Amino acid sequence: MSAVDGQWHRLDAKSIPAAGAVVAAPALATLLVMVIAGAGTTPVLITFLIGLGTALLVAGAATYQWVFYRYRITEERFEQRLGGLFHNHRSLARDRIRTVDLTAAPHERLFALTTVKISTGAQGTEATIRLQSIRRSAAEALRRDMTLGGSTVEESPDEGVLSRLEPKWLGYSALTVSLMLVVWGAIGSAVGSFDQLLRKWGVFDALGGAVASLGIAVFVLVVAAIALVVGVVGAFLLSLEMWWGFQLTREPGTLRVKRGLLTTRSLSLEERRLRGVELCEPLPLRLAGGAKLAAVATGLQEQKQDNKQPDSKVLLPPAPRAEAWRVSAAVLRDQPFDIALTPHPRAALRRRIGWALFSALAVAVVVAVPAVPGWIPVTFAVALVVLALLAGLGFALDAHRALGHAMDDRYLVARNGSAVRRTVALQRENIIGWRISRTVFQRRSDLMTVGATTAAGSSLYRIYDVRTGDGLALADEAVPGLLTPFLERVAVE
Repeated sequence: MSAVDGQWHRLDAKSIPAAGAVVAAPALATLLVMVIAGAGTTPVLITFLIGLGTALLVAGAATYQWVFYRYRITEERFEQRLGGLFHNHRSLARDRIRTVDLTAAPHERLFALTTVKISTGAQGTEATIRLQSIRRSAAEALRRDMTLGGSTVEESPDEGVLSRLEPKWLGYSALTVSLMLVVWGAIGSAVGSFDQLLRKWGVFDALGGAVASLGIAVFVLVVAAIALVVGVVGAFLLSLEMWWGFQLTREPGTLRVKRGLLTTRSLSLEERRLRGVELCEPLPLRLAGGAKLAAVATGLQEQKQDNKQPDSKVLLPPAPRAEAWRVSAAVLRDQPFDIALTPHPRAALRRRIGWALFSALAVAVVVAVPAVPGWIPVTFAVALVVLALLAGLGFALDAHRALGHAMDDRYLVARNGSAVRRTVALQRENIIGWRISRTVFQRRSDLMTVGATTAAGSSLYRIYDVRTGDGLALADEAVPGLLTPFLERVAVE
């Protein structure tokens, strides 16, 4: 069944009860907590009426949208129209569509519905159209017809599954710091929300007694250990929800990523929009031998979004580094990461050691404030300063060891970072400019930062602290003629 029929279509009528379920579920959970906490009949009744009224309002809004919202697909355009009190007509040219994203939240899956997000990749709301809750079969047909913008692509012999999730990979996801931060933030929010219930159970009094009996230093260490364990377990559960069922496939002219346990998501990306790949290795993941892989492509907006969901550019979840290398070669039909990287000069190491010393000094100033009046033991404060100094020096050495760049006939490869090590392989033919920067300290060390600009990904990919002559020569060789008008040739006699 083709979605390109030129006829106006409605959203699915099941979107009305689905919208009401979104409000009803948390309202019932709140009522359950209130009953357990021993709340009176009046507060429970008021909360029930508020939840019921909110659910009816949301269902009413969904009914209004179902009655007055229409969409259609023609050979040239995708259009949506909203009537009723306000009239709105939007249209996107099909040849400008870059991505089609299918998402099904738990309440939508309950009613066999899917939300479709169609984007041109440009900034602003006018570049995106969202179809809220249409039939799953209609969403799949729409994705097939819209992904290539109406163009015809011949099948390739290497189509099929490029990678799929292995359950043991979830252990790598548990080491993702960003997911741990989400878990800790959720716990902090829950403590604030259930403050009265925790006081009734005597949780805060028990914590105060623990501080008095253990001492503040031991108590902090115990809490840190518990937080680490909870963070790892929570990160594992979040990764299970996000990446379960992950599958990266190549279809005619497109790459498709499918994933999700409770909320399923499918993202299709045209291969002709691909400009390279980026290998990301956060420190805990790198120590375990893992890495993530992301696409550098036009049409994928760099959005600020909830850390509970990965960026749309991610091609591979945390997985063994060897798997990330294999998938990068399969996606690009080449392997740019096999190139030996050129290390950067020792002057770059001296800069990083200076940053480490400055950071240790800042920690010393901070811990001196409670240590001087005796609020914390002096030995504990000194230990923190020494630990900060050793950690800073370790990061400095590791960051310098990570610095490197290389180039072959097709790709420019650059690597940097310690806490988060990133290695990007960027197609040379898609570099559209250079951004050269030199701080006062870099000029004294004869160093510079060379940034390659491109109309994809984060738009700027930097090569940090390379020697001035080497950086200019690299930029001139990578894209011949682009930097030539700005270079001054010095003749050597």
